[in-house]
Amino acid sequence: MPTPRAFAPLRHPAFRMLWIANLASNIGLWVQNTGAGWLMTTLDPSPMMVSLVQAASMLPVFLLAVPAGALADIMDRRAFLLLTQGWLAAVALGLCVLDLSGALGPWGLLAFTFALGAGLAMSFPGWAATTPELVPREDFVGAIAPNGIGFNIARALGPAVGGLIIAGFGTATAFAFNAVCILSLAVALLLWKREAPARALPPEHFLSAMRAGLRFVAATPAMQSAILRACIFFLFGAAVWGLLPLLVRHDLALGPEAFGLMLGAMGVGAVTAGFLMPSLRGRMNRSQIVWSASLLSCAAMAIIAVSPALGWPFAAIGIFLYGMAWLGAASTLQAAASLAAPNWVRARALGIYQMSFFGAMTLGSAGAGWIGGHVGSAGALALFAAAGAVAGWLVRGRGLDGEAAYGGAAAAEAVRPEPASAELRPLLSADSGRILEAVRYHVAPEQRAAFMTHMEEVRRVRLRAGAATWRLYEDVAHPERYVELWSIESWTEHLREQARMTEADRNVVAAATGFDQSAAGPEAVRYVHVV
Repeated sequence: MPTPRAFAPLRHPAFRMLWIANLASNIGLWVQNTGAGWLMTTLDPSPMMVSLVQAASMLPVFLLAVPAGALADIMDRRAFLLLTQGWLAAVALGLCVLDLSGALGPWGLLAFTFALGAGLAMSFPGWAATTPELVPREDFVGAIAPNGIGFNIARALGPAVGGLIIAGFGTATAFAFNAVCILSLAVALLLWKREAPARALPPEHFLSAMRAGLRFVAATPAMQSAILRACIFFLFGAAVWGLLPLLVRHDLALGPEAFGLMLGAMGVGAVTAGFLMPSLRGRMNRSQIVWSASLLSCAAMAIIAVSPALGWPFAAIGIFLYGMAWLGAASTLQAAASLAAPNWVRARALGIYQMSFFGAMTLGSAGAGWIGGHVGSAGALALFAAAGAVAGWLVRGRGLDGEAAYGGAAAAEAVRPEPASAELRPLLSADSGRILEAVRYHVAPEQRAAFMTHMEEVRRVRLRAGAATWRLYEDVAHPERYVELWSIESWTEHLREQARMTEADRNVVAAATGFDQSAAGPEAVRYVHVV
């Protein structure tokens, strides 16, 4: 029997091993989430406190994603991921002990949920950036789908298992189960024989790495589009996560087993969408898939909103459709963000992407709880469904199909500087002093408008490659003369600059030299800050 296309990347042993371990860990995570959400309905059943359980698990991603991405890019990724798993296991065991002792109150539950969220926030960018190390380039896009399917298989099984564990043994056992699942992933990481990439240059400094990641995202329209559309989708979709425990317990008058099964129905919907994604990608572009998923998500929330009046089967149908929409949008948006970033900055770029949409989810979950306290859970879901449809329509034109070009060997620089003088070489090798780079152009007056337009793209290329500042100056006395100036934090960062450029970036820089009318071509120089 042939393997479904969605699971084709599992033929790679390292990817398969970590995929299975991640599946176990995600099941534990959903058991944990089910237990925390249900325990809060006992400790403090107010809509705000119940919704804050989800907010506490998502807020750390908003706070820690950027430093986590920088660490995942500059540290040994395997060691970094092992540290995060150790933290998660320790927090899960501590939560179990406190629950067993009866010392866990509502704010303590939120604190431990926040601590677990912090561990997950630190691990998210590293895991996302690890996929290219586990599969060849041609399987990278396809590998995102089984990752999503695995997460949602866990979403289907985890809440159901969690509901049974809570009903039979209590929430403390659910927390202990999560700790065991986390440790299974740590074992898989120990068995992974990762070959660390060779470094020609020393690792980036932590703060410099964060700044470089922020500059890259700020200069990459494709990444900005993925972030904007993710924020819109998850801001309004988060209402389901914040209000579902309350709607099941009070509006539908059901128990923990039903709550787990409802979340399981969401997971089944997501897995179903995962199997459909390869076919959908052949018929629709990424932007169309996300817009369709947005409409389906809003329709699903509307169905869930009317389910207290029509009965729990309508809630189950709505949650199933919501799971389909969630997987379709989440996997497509992550693929767009991943493909917009080259390897050197992928963990940082994905960290910023995750920070943005988790921040939106935190705001949406808390906002839904606040509104639910005034108009009820069903009313809040209906409002978020209507607002989400309008917001999705407004941003549907932001394309998601651009991606970074990954060429082979680095092309030669379009313009080359003079070699460093003997007096400056010790200073340059010491990695001290900001570097100012300049390229002088002579451009025919009739080419001015086209040159200025093209230099806007050059600006984005320089910033993506690590420039701290960029300016283009025009000679007042000789309008045909221009000087492009940009600064780099250090000589080592300058050496990284060329390696960071994709083939498409180099083509943009090379095209700028084509505007120069001088016989010798553009003149490039480098200056080091000495005073």
